[in-house]
Amino acid sequence: MTPTITAFERSPDRGRGQARDMRVRWALEEVGQSYDVRLVSFPELKKPAHRALHPFGQIPTYEEGDLVLFESGAIVLHVAERHAGLLPDDANARARAITWMFAALSTLEPPIVDREIARLVERDEPWFAQRMPIVEDRIRGRLGELSVRLGDAGWLDDAFSAGDLMMVMVLRRLNGSGLLEEYPSLAAYVARGEARPAFKRAFAAQLAVFTAASTG
Repeated sequence: MTPTITAFERSPDRGRGQARDMRVRWALEEVGQSYDVRLVSFPELKKPAHRALHPFGQIPTYEEGDLVLFESGAIVLHVAERHAGLLPDDANARARAITWMFAALSTLEPPIVDREIARLVERDEPWFAQRMPIVEDRIRGRLGELSVRLGDAGWLDDAFSAGDLMMVMVLRRLNGSGLLEEYPSLAAYVARGEARPAFKRAFAAQLAVFTAASTG
């Protein structure tokens, strides 16, 4: 059965591949699973029909028969567990890959999102200039630790996995900030992820939605 995911009808990221449906698209492309996309407007996100799929009124959601999932990490994990290619066969390596998924979402992403929110909604506050260095230093701390752990390796734990997919997607949120470039090994790591054919297909698919919305 072909799963259906939801995505923004008009993504606020302006086609940069930052909206969280990109994570699910990439996972599905990596495992060779076709999928349908249902585009949702911002007003529709808060209506009962969508709330029945995602109680917090966000994207993405994932529907496959009677199964309905929300939260990009949970969806990617489901895809990785159902299809070969994103989780190792070895039980210990599999557990480590899942650990890296959680690390991306629980340890790396929160301070990065905090910075985004500060720049969007707190820029005009009198304390903004004092707060931003603190926020960015928190990010640098995590990036430094991740850089040490990655070292000269291509991926976080031998072969590319769902852990790398989630980590690359989280790190991409720093594009344009200059922070990632302070850690050349991490910048190269993200570039390796973006060079994967499955990533390129997913990115092109998401970009096509923005392009159509902009010209329609």
